[in-house]
Amino acid sequence: MGKKDLSKLYERLMAEKRRLEAERARLTDRSGSGQGAGLELADYDLNHPADAGTELFDREKDLALVENVNSLLDQVNGALAKIASDTYGICDACGGRISDARLRALPYATMCISCQSRYED
Repeated sequence: MGKKDLSKLYERLMAEKRRLEAERARLTDRSGSGQGAGLELADYDLNHPADAGTELFDREKDLALVENVNSLLDQVNGALAKIASDTYGICDACGGRISDARLRALPYATMCISCQSRYED
């Protein structure tokens, strides 16, 4: 992979990192404050049970989304670290090269197609 292509992928990874950090902040703010943030058993007497259930569902959904965003952010940060250490594009499983096409499609890929296929089976 040429320096120009690597530079483009670096910029894509940085943009994705900024997007994910903003998404995490938005989700954390939404689930950590405002309505339903302090849902306790005492609220059960004040609200209809369906309202409490909806609030709990929404909070759990937001927590699951934050977990997913954190996982993606870890992958993006891992790719950025590999670029910094000059190991970007090397398969974690076999040590071979990850194809440029795969890296363009998924810049934070850590395995070549062959190893990823075996891993998923």
